[in-house]
Amino acid sequence: MVADHSRTVAIVDDDEAVLESFQFLLEMAGFPVAAYPSAQAFLDASQTSPRCLIVDQHMPAMTGLELAAKLRSDGVDVPVMLVTSALSPAIIAKAREIGVRGVLEKPLHEDEVIAFIQSCGSA
Repeated sequence: MVADHSRTVAIVDDDEAVLESFQFLLEMAGFPVAAYPSAQAFLDASQTSPRCLIVDQHMPAMTGLELAAKLRSDGVDVPVMLVTSALSPAIIAKAREIGVRGVLEKPLHEDEVIAFIQSCGSA
């Protein structure tokens, strides 16, 4: 795991294989990455706002939408991309309501993820 700083792309996913492959993909594309196995691990480790946050929806204890809502209620305005394998109109509506910048359905397309990160600027 990489220490947070304003250029870091933070990834939160409870599936270790997905987390590692996603981290590898983004590091190969030249992005500094901080990977977290749970929403709570991200909250415990975050001391500064990352460049952006890519978070899985379906995780135990706290979902991706719950994490995004908590960040917003705490005044953290980091750009968030929600990733889910079970896309639904309800998830999209809730994501918009709490200010999630986008929702992607698994399997992910590398170009969509990189475009999202690039749209977040370099802080």
